[in-house]
Formats: sequence, structure tokens, C-alpha cells
Amino acid sequence: MRLRRSQRIFTLSFTLLALAVLIFPQQAKKPVRITTTDPAVRLQAYEKHVEMKAASKFKDLKWQFLGPKNQSGRCTDVAVASPKGKTYTMYVATASGGAWKTTNEGTTWVPVFDQGPSMSIGDIALDPSNAEKVWLGTGEANIFRSSQSGAGVYQSSDGGRTWKHMGLAGTGTVARIVVHPKNPDVVYVAAGGTEWTQDPDRGVFKTSDGGKTWDKVLFVDNETGAYDLVMDPQNNDTVYAAVWQRTRKKWNDPRNTAASAGSGIWKTTDGGKIWTPINNGLPEAKFRGRIGFDLCATKPNVLYALVDNYEKSRDPSQEEMSNSYGLPSAGIIKGATIYRSDDAGATWVQTSGLAPEQKKYMERHSNTYGWVFGQIRVDPNDENTVYTMGLSLHVSRDGGKTFARLRTHGSDHHALWIDPQNSNYLINGFDQGLNVSYDKGLTWRYFQDVLPVSQFFNLNYDMDTPFRVYGSMQDHGSFRAKVDLSKGRDKIEPQEFETAPGGEGSNHAIDPTNPNIVYSAGFYGTLERSEYGKPGPFPGYPDSKTILPAQYEDEPRLRGQWLAPFLISSHNPNIIYHGMQFVFRSLDRGDTWEKISPDLTAVVPSEQGDIPYHTLFALSESPLKYGLLYAGTDDGNVWVTKDGGRKWTAINAGLPYQKWVSRLVASQYKMATVYMTQNGKRDDDVTPYVWKSDDYGKTWVDISKGIPLGPVNVIREDPVDPKILYVGTDQAVYVTTDGGAAWNVLGGNLPSTYVHDLIIHPRDNIIVIATHGRGMWALDGNAVNEKDKRRPWFFYEED
Repeated sequence: MRLRRSQRIFTLSFTLLALAVLIFPQQAKKPVRITTTDPAVRLQAYEKHVEMKAASKFKDLKWQFLGPKNQSGRCTDVAVASPKGKTYTMYVATASGGAWKTTNEGTTWVPVFDQGPSMSIGDIALDPSNAEKVWLGTGEANIFRSSQSGAGVYQSSDGGRTWKHMGLAGTGTVARIVVHPKNPDVVYVAAGGTEWTQDPDRGVFKTSDGGKTWDKVLFVDNETGAYDLVMDPQNNDTVYAAVWQRTRKKWNDPRNTAASAGSGIWKTTDGGKIWTPINNGLPEAKFRGRIGFDLCATKPNVLYALVDNYEKSRDPSQEEMSNSYGLPSAGIIKGATIYRSDDAGATWVQTSGLAPEQKKYMERHSNTYGWVFGQIRVDPNDENTVYTMGLSLHVSRDGGKTFARLRTHGSDHHALWIDPQNSNYLINGFDQGLNVSYDKGLTWRYFQDVLPVSQFFNLNYDMDTPFRVYGSMQDHGSFRAKVDLSKGRDKIEPQEFETAPGGEGSNHAIDPTNPNIVYSAGFYGTLERSEYGKPGPFPGYPDSKTILPAQYEDEPRLRGQWLAPFLISSHNPNIIYHGMQFVFRSLDRGDTWEKISPDLTAVVPSEQGDIPYHTLFALSESPLKYGLLYAGTDDGNVWVTKDGGRKWTAINAGLPYQKWVSRLVASQYKMATVYMTQNGKRDDDVTPYVWKSDDYGKTWVDISKGIPLGPVNVIREDPVDPKILYVGTDQAVYVTTDGGAAWNVLGGNLPSTYVHDLIIHPRDNIIVIATHGRGMWALDGNAVNEKDKRRPWFFYEED
């Protein structure tokens, strides 16, 4: 059989790589394990950051919000002051954009919590006896790819103008806060615990002195946290709590296992002194995943529970063999299942999914990730009207027997407030923002002012005039916008972003010689080449071609990260590189491929779950030497090749054990210099890891001293001055002007935000950041590197 050219290259390179693995084994070094970050250390590091920001020599520089003006982001909770008609104040909690307030029912919003060690908000609650007193729990409880850890509970006594940290710094996620309606000093907190590791700071906490001290009144174990709380409005000593046993792994979502036994519902009738499990009628413990529940305020003996039910429902059909992201299906579970109790939780009866068409409907309610939702609301004035949140907002008007989708905006719903005085009035929060209904959900409208809390994963630019920036947003897709300098470099206006090639998790690379050609690496490594100017599959979308490297049937399945690394060679725009567990290279814009590396990860068969892990996450090619490449993995491996992939050398010596390699940058000034950042988020570790090597990675020097708080997502070299470096963390942008000896916070007006990516446009010298929670921002690079005043760097002597 004759092989096509691409197949012959593929086969030859595979043979050479097998030999390379034998000749160049990974270095055998004793690993250094890094523990999780102590919560007190994290708070101290944040205070250091605040001091640095106030003292920074760049504090007078102003970041300019670039947008998008027309897209919002995930809202996790809503709290509304009462009574409606006398006040129009409401607060909204967002997944990673802090907390916001309106006093005119959404006509305008202002941020009220946008500086702190965590901008991920799990819950927000008002004191029923004083609407100026606001409680805020940090750490989103919806556990999935873009959730961020919290740093405890805050309280404001002046309507959000000032905040005080009230403790519980180690709780990781806060799912619910309940304030006693008659005694504001009594507050309950449902804490889910850290996301990736196990610890005792989880369960139900209670304060009886307004937050000065806390008692852990319900604790199951180090893996089981509290995820919902409801107080009986007629007997305030009666409180219900739902707990969920879960640990998120780097290779698995927080799914149930055969050993799962902790999830369930508990009840106290004495204000938290004694708790009793009330699970009679619910599925067996091993099938109970995340649980949300609510009661009817006017008939509090009527309760409903939304259980993520792991009982097997049926085998998948042919169309269901892969999930939404193209990964193999493990089978169809019952999923979202509704149970009702008419005796205050003593017994439960399944109401949903009993009819065949409703059974299938509820299977699809939360798709394959029910742990992301877990929210249910009962109409306070009608015990038979129930709302549940999943991919859509659903309603039952017959006591939970049949559910139908409400035609709201957006998808992935997480918050719902029902006016207790008027059940027609609903406020709904979801992944694309916030909307309101005045007719029990029949019709909806967005609030007038768009909350600027979009969650970008990545950022890149083209060389058009004016230049555009590209990025992908959580649960929105990929977008682009022009950076308009026509009114001045300090007068960049916010933009409405337009759709771009790629999905909600897509790296982008734009041909530097032709801005119409755009590459996008999508879900878990899928790859596409698009060309503007040629009509695509629908209006506004360019002609596109899938160019993912092909595998033979007997070869290992390709593993790609959510944001698989991808780049265009700076030496030839027709040459592109793509990272899965292997590095691929194409010499013809992706039409044919050759594999130029062995598996560069530390793959372990038992760590192959429903999330791709042991994959490449960082790739960099030297701008000074073709064939000099660096590759980094999500399991901490780092590699270099100096000959285009014929020989790879591991360069892990002295690095922390299995820390995610978030970025590699081969220097544009010195051939032997390379920079690297690592991210400890998936170990609940917020240590900043920033490294430099001047010998191709043989030895690494820690240059993070002076950056108080991580995790670190990106590092970039300045295009003008080799001593200037920029670092983006989950807190801010830091800059050094002396090669890493000292660092400053860049800019004085940027909110605390997750800086996921950063670019400096090489022609226009504009710095742009993509944040996961506050959109994109731009800053004039001349104010940092003085490009407009200096000669090229090579005219200056080195120190």
C-alpha cells in the first residue's frame, strides 16, 4: 500500500521518536513536593500586594477598559433589598468579577467589592433587619474549569462602601449564607472547602456574635462540605443543610465513586446544637451527588430537593457515545432528580422523571455536569411552583412532576430570586449575565446596563491597522475587537466585540503577514484554520477548515488541554506548531503534519479520567533560532529541543514537583535565555512561581521575589527593553525594569482580577491584558518602556 506524503512523514518521525525516547530519557531527580498555601499566609501576601500597589512607581498609570461592552459573565447569586417599590437596590455576586450593586433596578451598576484576595463570589446575603449590612462569601461553589478559590467571608455595614474580613479564610468555597431574621448576630455559613485538596475547613459554621467568632456546628469529614442552607421562616432554630462529598482531581471532575457515602441532607431544630440526617426516600448515599434544596416560605413543611443522581438510567445511544466535548461517554445516569417532602424532611418522594418523556428531559437537565448547578427555588406563595437551574431555567407548576424550559436569555443558570411579596417578579443569573421577568418567567429582559464581568481565557493580536485582539470567553465563544488609537493612546474606548473563529476555550494565532488568516485551537486540542474574506457556514463567520493532525487507529488517542498550546513560527508563517501530549509541526499551514516529539508528559494510566490530563500546555519557539523549541506540560515536565525535535532534553532540575507549566517564553534578546511560570492552583497553592534560565533550561533561577501572591498565569518580555518583564497573576499585573530583581504593580486603577494573558503589541506598543472576570484592558506601553524616547535595545551596553 502506498502512503500519502503526510503519512510517510508521520511514520518516519514516529520511528525516530521511539529511538529518541531510548537515547534521551527524562532526568531522574528526587521530586520536591510543595504543600498547599496556608490561608493566613495568603491573606498576609494580599496585604503586601496592597502596600506594593500604593508604593508602585507605576501607580499613576491608568488601565483603560477595552471591553466587551456587549458581553457579560457568570452571575452566581442575587440579593435584593425589600420592600420593592420603596427601594430599588440589589446586589449581584459574580463568579470571578467581584460583587456589584444597583440602586435603580439595574439601570446602572457599580462594583462594590473589587479589591481583595479573591474576586470569586459564592454567595451574597442581606441582613433582613438592616439592608445596609451585607455578607459576602468568597469562592464560587460551582466547581468546574473556571472556578476560583475563595479567601473567607466579608461583611459591609454601609451598603458595600467598605468591607471587613470576618474569618473562615480556609473554607475555599462558600455556597450559602443565612442571616437570622430577628438576631443579626446569628449567621450560618455553608462552606464547601478547598476545591482540589482535602481539609477540615468545611461544613456548616455559625456565629452568634456577628462574626467575631465561629463554631463549626456540622462537620462530616475532610472531603464533605456544605452546599446549601435553608432556615425555617416560622421557626428560626430549624435549619436544613445539604452536604456533598467531593474532591476535584486534575484528571476528573468531582464525580461520585463507589466509595462515596457522605452526601445528604441534615436538619437541626435547636439552632445547630444537634443535627440529624434526613435522607429517607432519597437515593443511596453512593448515588447522591451535589444536592440543592428549598422550602415554601408560607408552607415550610413542604421541601424540595434537586439531587444530582448517579443511579444508572440506561446505556447511551449511538449519538450519545461522546459527551459535549467529544470525550467518551461513561453511560447515562438519572442526573437531575426532584424529591419532595411534605413532612419537614422526615420522608422524601421522587416526583420528577416518572413519565418516559420527562425521564429523558431530566437526564438532559444538567447535561453531563450536574455538580455545576445544584440550585432549586420554591415559589414562596405557591408550594407547587418549583424552579430548577441547569443548562436552562426550568419550571414545574404541578409540584415537581413535569418540568418545562423557560425561554430566558443565555445558558448555564446559577441564581434565582423570587419576590416574596410578588411571585411574578423574578431575577435570574446565568453564565452570560442577569435578566428579569415580571410575569413568572413568560418573558424576560436584560437589565439596561451590562455587567462588565466577562471571563477570558486567552489573548492574541494581529498586525492589521488598527490591530485587533482575539480571545475566548467562558460560555460565550471566541471574540475579537479593534484597539482604536485614533483619539489618543490614553483615550482607548471600550468596544463591542464581534464573534471570531474558535469556541469558548480556544487559543488563537493570526498570520502576521495576512490578518485574514486565523488559527484557533479549540476544545481539548481541536484545530481550525479560518480565512476572512471567504464566506463561511453562517453570516459573519469566515471560511474554515479543520486541520487537527490525524492518528492511525492503533495509535494512542490524542490528549489535548482545554487550551491546547499552538503557535505560528516567527521564522516562517507557513510553519505552525501544535501541542497535545506530543508536539506536532506543519510546514504548510496545517494541511499535513509531522510528529516531532515523543509523549512529553508523565502519563499515568490511572490518571486518565474524564478530563484530559498529562498534556502539553506551553510551547515557545526561539525568535532567534529556528528549531529551538521549549515545551511544558500540565504535570510539570519541561523540555527543550535545539534541532527541531530530533532530540528532546528534560530540563526539570530544581523545579517544584508536578506544578502546571503555565507559560514558556524563549527570549528575543539572548538565544540561551528562557522564562517560565508555573501555576499551583490545582494544588490549592497560590505561591508565585517565576523562573529564568540563561543556559537553555539546564539551570533555573527563581525571579519571583517581590511578587507576593500567585498563582502566576503568564510572563512576557518587553519588545523594547530586555530588562523589562511583565507577569500576570490571579491578582494583578506586575512589572520589573531590572530583569526580576525588583517588581512593581503595574497601574493604580486595575481591580483585583485574574490576569490570564498579556500581550505587548510589537508595532504599536500597547499592552493588553485578558482577565477572567473583568474583560480586557489596555495600557500605553510608552509609559513603561519609553519606546517613543529611546533607540533600539542593542545600542545600549549591558551592565
